[in-house]
Amino acid sequence: MKESILIMEKFAAFENKMVAAGMGTAVIRSFQRNYESLVRNESGLIPEETIVPAEGIASLQEISNGSSADAELMSQVVVIKLNGGLGTGMGLQGPKSLLPVRDSLNFLDLMVRQIQDLRKSSGAAVRLLLMNSFSTSKETLAHLSAYREEGLAEASEVELMQNQIPKIDAASMEPIQWPADPELEWCPPGHGDLYPALVGSGWLDRLLAEGVKYAFVSNSDNLGAILDPGILKFFADSGAPFLMEVTRRTGADRKGGHLAVRRDDGHLLLREVAQCPDADLEAFQDIDRHRYFNTNSLWMRLDLLKKQLEEDGGTLPLPMIRNTKTVDPRDKNSPKVVQLETAMGAAIECFQGAQAIEVPRSRFAPVKTTSDLFALRSDAYEVLAHGQVRLATSRQGIPPVITLSEEYKLVDGLASLGMPSLINCRSLTIQGLVHFEPGVVLCGDMRIENPSSTQKTVQAGIYENQSISL
Repeated sequence: MKESILIMEKFAAFENKMVAAGMGTAVIRSFQRNYESLVRNESGLIPEETIVPAEGIASLQEISNGSSADAELMSQVVVIKLNGGLGTGMGLQGPKSLLPVRDSLNFLDLMVRQIQDLRKSSGAAVRLLLMNSFSTSKETLAHLSAYREEGLAEASEVELMQNQIPKIDAASMEPIQWPADPELEWCPPGHGDLYPALVGSGWLDRLLAEGVKYAFVSNSDNLGAILDPGILKFFADSGAPFLMEVTRRTGADRKGGHLAVRRDDGHLLLREVAQCPDADLEAFQDIDRHRYFNTNSLWMRLDLLKKQLEEDGGTLPLPMIRNTKTVDPRDKNSPKVVQLETAMGAAIECFQGAQAIEVPRSRFAPVKTTSDLFALRSDAYEVLAHGQVRLATSRQGIPPVITLSEEYKLVDGLASLGMPSLINCRSLTIQGLVHFEPGVVLCGDMRIENPSSTQKTVQAGIYENQSISL
């Protein structure tokens, strides 16, 4: 009892700060729940002994029987894209979704193209909602001004604003103070903020009042995740409150969150690498044991989400993810802080009857690094007329594994690299300053190294299963 009182007293400073910043009740209560877990030193870890691998997951291929959502059902769905990322790890200062992909089209343009095609093919006014952050809102809305005729230019119609939460002083467990740059006192709460944001913004009630019953949620940097009318029909017919799209893990996904089943109650759950004890990392990375990997594409019944939130006191009890960083990420000598996050996919364990569906790798093409972007811009991926970007069919769902050296860590570094053909390339490692002439075709497993400080050129031609030193 005494401990609880002390925690509440300590949290009061956070609550006052969040209220002063205009944060709503839903995000404050969500942050409070995680903060209390932190102070009680709850690890949030999910040991291997408490779970079993997920088995018997239905596949999209199995449920595809030619049935598809009709216009009435399509009118009841909203597409929500998580668009809060700046891509600072790639040297970007603006929204990642404004990065060019092909032919001067960026991620946002292709997302709009997907919505336009869905509206045209279904005859329904499919809604698009972008979960922006304070860092991405202005530039995103400015770019969307070109789509005013589609009703996608006004914040009141297309924007769901992500919340922000205080960073925690690791030494005192109080709100960090950083007068040199007060904005650095705040951090994003992870994409698990989707649920408090929907409630606090009023969007959840508004969508339900306007007859929108279903939501399809995915990352803005995953252009393979397009609303599939067949999956919508399957989800609607199932009556499930929550559906996660998963796909088979490959060697490139060993660090990605995987699906599992909790031994105690049989609920599906998502385990991220940050929630895995060090002793269990080998099992975590065993892609034959834990075969299903969360694509972060989710389907939700909004009326059942509202009901579950009410049962849980207004906030879903998502597992806490603890990250220790410095208050100024560019200054490693600045004070250490704790940033608390939640993952939206973790909500699968909050719903009785939640399900998962195995989808082909073509529905998963995210861009987290310049290596991902380099692959996406190559012929290993194809851009379809309706805006979906997916792996070329001949690759049979297996992406090329690209490893670029430090010279290409930032997006600007790709400009001088050039673009070889990668459609038949399994893996490519580039070390040093390299430039590909037009007409370079790389096949199989390739390694290209330039030990000098002067850029070297790879001449046009076909190269297969080679290690080349320039």
